[in-house]
Amino acid sequence: MKRSLQNNFMRWKCICSYRGTDFSGWQFQPSGTGVQNHIEEALSNIFDQPIRIHGCSRTDAGVHAEGQCFHFDGDWPHSTDKLMRALHSILDKTIRIESIRSTSKNFHARYSARKKRYCYTLYTGRVHPFDEPYVWACRDNPLDFPAMQEASQHFIGLHDFSAFAALPANDTDPNPVKEIESIVFKQQGAHLRIYVTGSGFLYKMVRSIVGTLYAVGRQRLDPQTVRNILHSKKRTNQIVTAPASGLSLQKIYYR
Repeated sequence: MKRSLQNNFMRWKCICSYRGTDFSGWQFQPSGTGVQNHIEEALSNIFDQPIRIHGCSRTDAGVHAEGQCFHFDGDWPHSTDKLMRALHSILDKTIRIESIRSTSKNFHARYSARKKRYCYTLYTGRVHPFDEPYVWACRDNPLDFPAMQEASQHFIGLHDFSAFAALPANDTDPNPVKEIESIVFKQQGAHLRIYVTGSGFLYKMVRSIVGTLYAVGRQRLDPQTVRNILHSKKRTNQIVTAPASGLSLQKIYYR
C-alpha cells in the first residue's frame, strides 16, 4: 500500500555533488538527462510514490557541483544514513548525496538561499587527461593576473548584469540586478581558480565573467572596457562564455 505524505511528511534538506559532464544540467528534462530526473526517480522508488525535489541552483549542461542543495517532503521513519545508503544503491555513480537532515517546513532550497559560491578552474599548461573534464585548458602565454584582478573589481557590488547574461535566457528570474560579494583568485601550479560569491546569478553569468577576465588576461580587453560593457547593460561579441567544464557550484549559504 502506498503511504500518504499528507499527515506525517517531513521536509528534508539535502546536499549533493555531481560530475556534470554527462548530464543536461540540474533541471528536470523530458529526455530524463537532468540530475533532478535521476534523484527524483531514486527517491520515488524508495518512497514508493512520486517525489518532487526543489533545487537551489539550475546548473547548466556540463557544469559540476560540490554543494548543490535541494529539498523534498516525505515520510521517512528510519535513519538518514539508511536513506543515503538506499539512494547510493540506485543513483548513478557520478551523483553523491553528501548530507540529509530534517528541516523546517518553511525552508526552501531556492528561496531561502542568501548567497552562492562558484569556482571556475583554468589550467594554463598541458592538461592531464584526468583533469580535462573539470577545467578550461588554456595553453597560452602567461596571463596578466594584475589586469584580471583589476577588471574583477568592477563586478563587485550591486549591478545590472544584463551584459553578462547569455541569450536567450534559460531562467525565470526577471531581475538582472545582482550583487557580487567577492571574486578571489588562487593559483596553484598551472591551476588558476576563480571563486565568485554573490546573491544570485543570471544564465551563464559566471562563465561570461570568467571569459571576460580571461580576455583581459590575454590583453584582448582592458579593465576600463570591462567597466564600460557592464554599465552599458548590453551583451556584445566582446563577451565570450567560458566552457562549462571548468565551473563548479561550491556552496549555498542560507539565512
